[in-house]
Amino acid sequence: MKSAVATPPSPACRDPQRLTRRRYDVLVVGGGINGAGICRDLALRGLSVALVDKGDFGCGASSASTKLVHGGLRYLERLNFRLVFEACRERRILQKIAPHLVRPMPFFIPVYRGDARSLPTIRAGMLLYDLLALFRNTHHHSILSPAAALEREPALRAESLAGVAVYWDCRMDDARLCLENVLSAVAAGAEACNYLEVTGLLKRGHQVCGARLRDLESGRELEVEAATVINACGPWLDGVCALDGEQETKLRPTRGTHILVPALHRGREALYLSAGGDQRLFFVIPWGELSMVGTTDVDFTGHPDTVEPTTEDIDYLLRECSRQLRCGPIARSQVVAAFSGLRPLVREDAAVQTGRVSREHRIYISGSGLISVGGGKYTTYRAVAAEVASLVAERLGRGQGPSLTQRIPLAGGVTGDFHAFRQRRLAALAGDFALAPDQAGRLLDRYGSRTGELLELARREPELLQPVCRDSTLLAAEVAFAVDCEWARTPEDILRRRTGLTLTRGRGLAELAAVSALMGRRLGWDAGRGDRMTEAYQRQNANAIPGKDLS
Repeated sequence: MKSAVATPPSPACRDPQRLTRRRYDVLVVGGGINGAGICRDLALRGLSVALVDKGDFGCGASSASTKLVHGGLRYLERLNFRLVFEACRERRILQKIAPHLVRPMPFFIPVYRGDARSLPTIRAGMLLYDLLALFRNTHHHSILSPAAALEREPALRAESLAGVAVYWDCRMDDARLCLENVLSAVAAGAEACNYLEVTGLLKRGHQVCGARLRDLESGRELEVEAATVINACGPWLDGVCALDGEQETKLRPTRGTHILVPALHRGREALYLSAGGDQRLFFVIPWGELSMVGTTDVDFTGHPDTVEPTTEDIDYLLRECSRQLRCGPIARSQVVAAFSGLRPLVREDAAVQTGRVSREHRIYISGSGLISVGGGKYTTYRAVAAEVASLVAERLGRGQGPSLTQRIPLAGGVTGDFHAFRQRRLAALAGDFALAPDQAGRLLDRYGSRTGELLELARREPELLQPVCRDSTLLAAEVAFAVDCEWARTPEDILRRRTGLTLTRGRGLAELAAVSALMGRRLGWDAGRGDRMTEAYQRQNANAIPGKDLS
């Protein structure tokens, strides 16, 4: 499938040397959700900003979350009303600025006689939750009787069921939400480049004034100068602090593992269940023809690069599903995919249980002026970014004032009422591009208002409107768009983070060869490089379930 027309350069084309041609107000190290959000906020304030990451944008914990934007219902147990109120406010803002990526979903909390959390307690918590959301939830909570609950969701365990609380939060596409913050930052004037690893900090006197970087594609070294450097590296934060000479450990990372298994329930709602062994709450979320189950919360002491699911994590989630649902025992061989990420939690008293370690963030400023951001949660990333950006603007004496990020839509979020936008565009895409409704719907749900940009690329190169391979839902245009306009450099970037095919039953393996070939043509790879990329993805995903052959 050879491109007939040359694609014009995009602001999102990767060009590491571009970063060396000026001195920036701010260099943000770390392209996860915190770094991407900070970069966007600073760029909208008119400051010159560069963003770098040693991997792909969002390749760490920011694409390994539970894919939820939620108001922090469980924090009510700890009477942390401020955090719940903030999370509910941010949930509402994210639905407004990214309505294609952050959408409401009902949640069921089954309550059984003898549970530590009784039905009256849950009912009171639901009322308080609605109150802290200023009654602006999609729907107010309700309580279902056992009979009504089992009629709606027969997968629930019936024995001793006292009732089911129903409330509303949101699901999201975490990797694309992170990416759209980067795209929006670049649209506001920032520079961004992935696969650039920080190897050292530049100092003038005793003050940090930039960073030394290694281009992991070419091996070349470069230096980027900036008045302020922000360390937003998530679980890698302590490693960057060490480059500044700091030895104190600031984080207590915990591993969160998720698994995907054949659908465990028939409804469109997520189930919020209590583990029998340790009373941890975990989710069972509809995921196409699968269910996503997670998450664990286990202390992690290794290097962040080495985090991966363990057999203990997987067996814990399988065991608790079987205990809480009428699905029977689930064998490890039934697990379709598994993934893990690290929460960059701020270190507190070591005696505090992992599930009770604070999810709140902390800002550290070293003696050399390095600003590091630890902790936080996905739902409140925008508020964290606004706080950090305000601090930086005050220090620089430029860009002060309120954050603009709560009212300016993200890159694909310029849709207004998304449901109405989606209905209008479905008809238009069917007429203009002969797309089937399900294919057009997938594009709109993934790219929002940027769907038009993707299809303009296909208009210039009509062959891109074909699937990458037989029976695939992935269009060649999506691969080309990811390469030309979204910094994709490897098949993993596209199949895992741009499209999510890695987290489906086929894990993107059927599309892999075609994706690699198309990427190679657009990026000018030689045959050896394409083969290495393909082999790396196969190694990582063909047998990705620890201990699966032991079942």
